Amino acid sequence: MTVDPKAEAALGLHRFGMGPRAGSIAAIASDPRGALLAEIDRADAGRVPAADLMTSTQAVRAAFEFRAERQAKLRLEQAKRDAERKRLAEQGMEAGMEQAATAADPAPPKEEPRPDNPQQITLKEASARIAAAVNADVGFVERLVWFWSNHFCVSADKVPAMAGGYEREAIRPHALGRFADMLLAVESHPAMLFYLDNSASIGPNSVAGINRARGLNENLAREILELHTLGVRTVYTQADVTRFAYVITGWTIVPVGNDPDHGGEFTFIKRMHEPGAQIVIGKSYPDSGVEQGRAVLADLARHPATATHVATKLARHFVADQPPPALVETLAKRFLDTDGDLKELARALITAPESWEAPRTKLKRPGEWVIGYLRATGLKGMPERVLGVHAMLGEPLWRPPAPKGFSDEAGAWLDGLAQRLDVANTFARRVAERVDPEAVIEVALGPLASAQTRQTIARAESREQALALLLLAPEFQRR
Repeated sequence: MTVDPKAEAALGLHRFGMGPRAGSIAAIASDPRGALLAEIDRADAGRVPAADLMTSTQAVRAAFEFRAERQAKLRLEQAKRDAERKRLAEQGMEAGMEQAATAADPAPPKEEPRPDNPQQITLKEASARIAAAVNADVGFVERLVWFWSNHFCVSADKVPAMAGGYEREAIRPHALGRFADMLLAVESHPAMLFYLDNSASIGPNSVAGINRARGLNENLAREILELHTLGVRTVYTQADVTRFAYVITGWTIVPVGNDPDHGGEFTFIKRMHEPGAQIVIGKSYPDSGVEQGRAVLADLARHPATATHVATKLARHFVADQPPPALVETLAKRFLDTDGDLKELARALITAPESWEAPRTKLKRPGEWVIGYLRATGLKGMPERVLGVHAMLGEPLWRPPAPKGFSDEAGAWLDGLAQRLDVANTFARRVAERVDPEAVIEVALGPLASAQTRQTIARAESREQALALLLLAPEFQRR
């Protein structure tokens, strides 16, 4: 059967990229696979301009100072109100008493538009992320970054100033590197250590554990085994979780309030570390301090169960909720054969025939859909508005509901399709005068658009309605 090259190009852009933009289907039609592979071979692949962005530890220190200053300001204002109320009360003035009572219940302060405001820090990080996705030629590398960021997720609800920096520092540099390097970068990053409570985990038999009568927290150890590497109910036991938790005691963070220069940075504190060798998944690891944990992570990164877990998740994310077994096997083998080389894993995904043969039934997650319609219409979108839509559709940026991240299966998102209707109508109403739906359908779908979809859009009562119908078409919603 002859394959329409433009149809294959459009499929590649939807399934593996961030969606087509003007001219992109024609631009890669001669070699869609080659275009995807060329993107991962670029020297700066996965990076975003960071000249005006804080490091995650700079951000957490700045946010700490901002909150401290704000608290001090509020206390001074309260002290002034209390003094005024006391003065008026002593004068015995009724009107003054009423005035004082009113003054004692001020409106909540507005967030200040300062660069050290945690909201502004997060907005700048989000703006860089959105721009990278909207402006990418194909977007395959950005999709990989998004995949790994969700696989190794943290939540901005718990680490508000660090979430964006964490993605730039622990995910982007390694998205096309070695899995072992990404794993170490992630698990030793202050954002992850705080998110999963390891910064407060103390070995019960350590010096600190004995002196302070505080103990172990198993959250990070469990999620590393269950979510980040081996997968749920594979080769480890609860005893392995506990012993691994012992191994990574002492992996903590320099207190922000105590050190204005290094607060928030990773540190290893020996007196918190559980002493002695530990057996994890049948292998004994001598007590070598911080190196004990690094040794366990290195072995987890190379375990066959990790290869299968990662391969399954990658195939599910890009291709199908029930990924083709042959594709999973191909990816797992490539992972093991290359010592977890993630560029080679991405290459194997693109060159596997199963990746292209699966029907287009995979429902796009909300973030992919939003970036897709911005690219298709050629509009940039205000970051604040994009973030609002993310939240409305149930995928607030860097705020997953649990350590397992956002789901990659359609069932989690079907109930939100009604909200997509509201978003599509609002967007279409705002931009209809600047956008020609007939042109957008060729940009966004081209040969993927069915006769029924074309007819439905052609019969729309207005440009606004036509554009909304296009964004809600099955061919645009799925990849």
